[in-house]
Amino acid sequence: MTARKPQGELRRGWTTGACATAAAAGAYEALVTGRFPDRVTITLPKGEEPTFDLHRTSLAPAIEATASIIKDAGDDPDVTHGAEIVVTVKPGAPGSGVRYRAGDGVGTVTKPGLPLAPGEPAINPGPRQMIGGALADLAVRLDGPRDLEVTVAIPGGAALAEKTMNGRLGIVGGLSVLGTTGVVIPYSCASWIHAIHRGVDVARASGIGHIAAATGSTSEQAVEKLYKLPEVALIDMGDFAGGLLKYLVRHPVARLTLAGGFAKLAKLSQGHMDLHSARSSLDLTKLAGLAGDDAALCDRIARANTGMEALEICRQAGFPLADRVAQEARAVALAALSGGTEVEVLVFDRQGNQVGRAGG
Repeated sequence: MTARKPQGELRRGWTTGACATAAAAGAYEALVTGRFPDRVTITLPKGEEPTFDLHRTSLAPAIEATASIIKDAGDDPDVTHGAEIVVTVKPGAPGSGVRYRAGDGVGTVTKPGLPLAPGEPAINPGPRQMIGGALADLAVRLDGPRDLEVTVAIPGGAALAEKTMNGRLGIVGGLSVLGTTGVVIPYSCASWIHAIHRGVDVARASGIGHIAAATGSTSEQAVEKLYKLPEVALIDMGDFAGGLLKYLVRHPVARLTLAGGFAKLAKLSQGHMDLHSARSSLDLTKLAGLAGDDAALCDRIARANTGMEALEICRQAGFPLADRVAQEARAVALAALSGGTEVEVLVFDRQGNQVGRAGG
């Protein structure tokens, strides 16, 4: 997530799962009654009742009905904001219940470790429960069929998926339909943290004992080259060290490499679990304390403009500041994990050169 959070109160939005639920409800009503509603109101898991306008509709009486909704993610810089969520509902085989299909732009699961089995459309359990619940309520109210085939499509979703972590998670052909609560909280970064968790799940299910979590592409490429790790072992942690470490407490791996730039890992070394520049800052006075008894060097570090300047000062002085930062960051990570995982920390410069290390 690179967009800067705007000032003031932010507008919430709706997940792809909520949009798919509303579209499915509108399509089902048309399938049974022959008419689409002007607007559709659904009930979310926490009791909220948002109302959606249908964008596009088509009906083949008694055969199938299709409705779509334009996703509104509120003020969140969601990659699917403005996407069209299209749902087609048709009668299913007797006794089949509700079956889900992946339409154009919705991915298919190909790796174990996700909440869905390989071969399943990437429509997550939360959205399936919302859609199924809405259709069951309508079946009672309209005395309609309960055995249904529900196809969810997101036109252009395959291209949008290239901007997500789906490929690394083994979801091919398009996007995932997500949303446990149905609500998008602006700048909560929930989708990124969700992807981190699923990345750990997929790695564990694939028998990977060593994962590498990086703060950015430069450090990821460097650690991948160093260890010749498969893509499934690489976790795009970004700024969310806490989101990774807290999850690993309950879903441990044998070995963890944390890789990143100096400033990011220096913040981790000072106990910050969110490494974003807007949500944590590097304390240069604390950083200077790592220089020990060299008062002159400590003073120069404390007066530096940035962490990178402090690193360069120490490089010229022959002091291994990046190693000290790596040691402190490793101690923070070990404390967060409470044992069970071997941890190493690698610090890289902007060219991908390793400048600090601890553990391993």
